[in-house]
Amino acid sequence: MRSVDLALYADTLAGEAASLTARIEREHGKLRQATIERSARSALSAAAIDRLEELGLLKTRGDPLTLADLEETLDALEALQAWVEEMLERAAAAAAVQPAA
Repeated sequence: MRSVDLALYADTLAGEAASLTARIEREHGKLRQATIERSARSALSAAAIDRLEELGLLKTRGDPLTLADLEETLDALEALQAWVEEMLERAAAAAAVQPAA
C-alpha cells in the first residue's frame, strides 16, 4: 500500500468520524431536550401544552437505540482509523530504512 493512499484514506475516515460525532451530539441533545420538555409538561396547563404542540414545540423525541448504534459505528470507525494509522507508521518506517535511489 502506498503511504499517499493510506493518508488520503485516513483523511476520509477523519471526515466520517467528525460527521458521526456531530450526529451523536445531536442525538444526545434531542434526549436532553426531550427530558426538559417532559419536565415542563408536568408544570404546564393542558391548554398551554396544546398551544405549544400546535406551534411544534414539546415534541422532541430522542432515540436511545439510534444513539447506541451511532456510538457503536464510531467505535468501529475508530478501530479502522487506528489500523490505517498503524499502516501509515509502518510505511513511513519502511521508507526511512530503504536506501535512496
